[in-house]
Amino acid sequence: MSANLLPTATPARTRAVVREMVRPHRKLAVTAFVVILAGTAVGLATAPLLGRIVDIVVSRSPVGDITLPVILLGLTAVGQGALTGLGTNLVARVGERVLARLRERFIDRALRLPLEQVERAGSGDLTSRVTDDVTVIAEAVRDALPALARASLTIALTLGGIAVLDWRFLLAALLAVPIQAHTVRWYAGTAAPLYARQRVTVGVLSHQLLDTIGAGQTVRAFRIANEHLGRVGRKSQGAIDIALRAARLWTRFYGRLNLAEFVGLGAVLTTGFLLVRSGDVSVGTATAAALYFHGLFNPINVALALVDDAQAAMASLARLVGVAETPPPAEPAEPATPADASVAVTDVRHAYRAGEEVLHGVDLDLRPGERVALVGASGAGKTTLAKLIAGIHAPASGDIRVGGAHLDDLGPTATRQAVVLVTQEVHVFAGPLADDLRLAKADATDDELADALEKVGALTWVRALPDGLATVVGEGGHRLTTAQSQQLALARLVLADPPIVILDEATAEAGSAGARLLEGASVAALHGRSALVVAHRLTQAASADRIVVLDAGRVVESGTHDELVTAGGHYATLWEAWSANRASVK
Repeated sequence: MSANLLPTATPARTRAVVREMVRPHRKLAVTAFVVILAGTAVGLATAPLLGRIVDIVVSRSPVGDITLPVILLGLTAVGQGALTGLGTNLVARVGERVLARLRERFIDRALRLPLEQVERAGSGDLTSRVTDDVTVIAEAVRDALPALARASLTIALTLGGIAVLDWRFLLAALLAVPIQAHTVRWYAGTAAPLYARQRVTVGVLSHQLLDTIGAGQTVRAFRIANEHLGRVGRKSQGAIDIALRAARLWTRFYGRLNLAEFVGLGAVLTTGFLLVRSGDVSVGTATAAALYFHGLFNPINVALALVDDAQAAMASLARLVGVAETPPPAEPAEPATPADASVAVTDVRHAYRAGEEVLHGVDLDLRPGERVALVGASGAGKTTLAKLIAGIHAPASGDIRVGGAHLDDLGPTATRQAVVLVTQEVHVFAGPLADDLRLAKADATDDELADALEKVGALTWVRALPDGLATVVGEGGHRLTTAQSQQLALARLVLADPPIVILDEATAEAGSAGARLLEGASVAALHGRSALVVAHRLTQAASADRIVVLDAGRVVESGTHDELVTAGGHYATLWEAWSANRASVK
């Protein structure tokens, strides 16, 4: 298992958070309890009414004597059903409100997590928590919680009813309790860690699936599909193995519960036979006692079986609470203010693994309003440097300053306001296109949206959409091309209006025609800003004010396009290969 998974809360902290969230809904919770209690109490009348009917039959009383018990049985069924339904609804309502609040806290905190922490954990860990774990908890809230409340009250009141019939029936029924108690204690101690491992295993599997699917083109290009299928297979087998262990545990759990039922019912029937033979109770009373105990089978099994759901739900809940309770990134008491739109990188080193540096003493300056292209072969460290400047990762050593202020003095919020990173991975949010744009500037007018779209060359096709700016895009809506999605990202950039922008291969996935369109759009979006462009296409580099060449994590060249071509170094070699490739394509 990865040591970098997102945090999981302790059981004590999980329970404390649940109590804290239930507290505002105490009145509704008490009302739900009272209603379910009333429904359960009404239902307890069934067994003695049936016992009364048995006594009427045994004593050969007139047929009319049975009418009243039958009518009361009908009223009992109706009353119990109505009260139980209402109580179940109220319990579920409390649970849904608590779950909604927890989900809001989870999303709020997840969005504030340092991106470095999310990347280390892997997208699958966070995704499985917000999907699989939320589903497990939601099912528990909607089904298990109301069922547990009903079952618990039924057990308590039924045992009281048995005691009222005759205390010796209660003693007989309680013979099942030691077996049930031992079963629950054994199961709870075994299941808790098992379900916790299962949730983590599912998260690891989700991450591997997302990684393999997301890297599909690269996997095919390097012909490593079998290797990735093997990884998925091993992760899947791990999930299957732990699921089978849980199933075997569940089967043994129910087997022991069935033994407890056999012991308890046998004891009640034997007690009833002896008491009827001695004349201490009637046949109807013994029948009522047996029916009471038999009626306990379902609620006891439900209550004890819900230990299974409770263990799974608590494991999932602890994973949500672990994220929801994670402290946000620390902000300085008095955040510094950048003096200008400059960037200064001095002797920066960075490694994702100890002893494996990917950047080696990098120096880079970006003057206010300057557009610098960062070029180099794949793996040279371009994206790593871009993320360090954007504050996503912290350098292992060295210094990064924005507008003369150290990133630590700026803090996460001020850094995000000063430096915006736009990558090739652009998400189009589901909803009206105008809402998607207003994520960058909530109070933007339609005219401002149109101006931003016009600047990046997107206004014409936006106006051609079925409903213009009101057209629903994203999941389930109008599908946008890769180039159109990237233009939206650039329009959001214009609306956000940051002083410093980093474009990390923002045109790489758009295709040749789309890339040429986006290059013009990016130049317009970057006008008047300091910009560091991680150049996938060297035509972007050629038009930049200055070019910085990275090779194996080191700056090896810096200058204008003409200067570097004339120098005949790394950049000249890259430009020659790029030009030859373009010529062959034409």
